[in-house]
Amino acid sequence: MRISVIMPAFNEEAGISTVLGALTESSDFGPDVEIIVAANGCTDRTAVVARSFGVRVIEIPTPSKTAALNAADPVATGDVVVYMDADVPADMRLIRLLAAAVREPGVGAAVPRPVVDASVSSWPVRSFYAINARLPVFKGRLFGRGVVAVSREARSRFASFPEITADDMFLDASVPAAEKVEVGATVRVMAPRTAGDLIRRVARARDGNAEFWRYVEATPGFSPDPVAGPSATSWLRDVLLKAPWLLPSAVVYVSIILLAERKRRSKTWDVRSGWGRTTPATVAVKVPGQRQPVEDRANQLH
Repeated sequence: MRISVIMPAFNEEAGISTVLGALTESSDFGPDVEIIVAANGCTDRTAVVARSFGVRVIEIPTPSKTAALNAADPVATGDVVVYMDADVPADMRLIRLLAAAVREPGVGAAVPRPVVDASVSSWPVRSFYAINARLPVFKGRLFGRGVVAVSREARSRFASFPEITADDMFLDASVPAAEKVEVGATVRVMAPRTAGDLIRRVARARDGNAEFWRYVEATPGFSPDPVAGPSATSWLRDVLLKAPWLLPSAVVYVSIILLAERKRRSKTWDVRSGWGRTTPATVAVKVPGQRQPVEDRANQLH
């Protein structure tokens, strides 16, 4: 089984070396795994850093995640395709576990269980996720993880990703509920540090959700799977009424939602606000010595 890891990256110079290192330096990494970094619209050294790990790098001028995915898909040769965000702390053990799950009969996509890490976040952020992490909307879904493994058969059901922000919602809608599995392993999802960062992230997510549903309405024959969708009162019905001691957190949660909604409706809102990470001028990112692609190294051993 060959595995293709597709990693779109926008200005990820500061962190992509940690992510790629965790994959390529693992004893579980081998010639049956290809990593394709799709650098899109980067103004930093994301591509340079990625190439130093011996992975394949595709560069496109447009800062668009879906354009990056569509550029990388045609060159991926794996039996299983793993879409992975460039800031997700996943290791090769998780990648192989997801790929193995997808190879099971009747499985079209596999994801890990998300665990939100708010250990370095401010108290409003921690309060928000005390509610958000308990919402049932994430159960049986592919979004909210940052890493998804998809079978070739499931991927063949659509020609390309549409130019929308919520690419994970589109992928989720393209795989029937009965074909989705959540493996036993977890993936760490880093929460924003400050309330301001959180408001921008929530605003972008809500903007993407609204755009996705407009796409659904405008695309005949395309409809999400039958898994129950989100509800404006789910935080109350499914969380607070079952855990009333979370009332202070619920107040913060609702406040963040309202502030995010106001921000995304403002005239100055830019959907890319807070998207990607740029390296501060005072921080030097060490680039390791250039490595050969794993396929070339393997060929030299024979």
